[in-house]
Amino acid sequence: MTGVIIFAHGSSVSSANEAVNAVARQAARDGGFSLFETAFLDQATPTLREAVASLVDRGAERILVIPYFLTLGIHLQRDLPAIVEGISRLHRGLQIVVTPPLDGHPALSGILVERAREALQAPVVQS
Repeated sequence: MTGVIIFAHGSSVSSANEAVNAVARQAARDGGFSLFETAFLDQATPTLREAVASLVDRGAERILVIPYFLTLGIHLQRDLPAIVEGISRLHRGLQIVVTPPLDGHPALSGILVERAREALQAPVVQS
């Protein structure tokens, strides 16, 4: 069985973390992912290590980590590989696959256009 983890940075603002959780739940529903977790690098729980352990306990033999990051910055170039390496030592034989971040996905430009059109249609507020 394959488990899916949406991996985000995390925030000290709880509503930001809940927004990530909501997107992850929707992605799990849309994708039909019965084994899924959300995990955070910092400032929120569960951590990636905790999320992997939860999925392994539920029968996952393979884990897909999907970074909820826009670009391949330092956290994805340095921190995430180190965390995955440590997890792999704890769970020998577990396959962990990390997907690319959101950067480069063709839907991103459409989202920006949609946001711009929404703003252009909004009433102008004078200050």
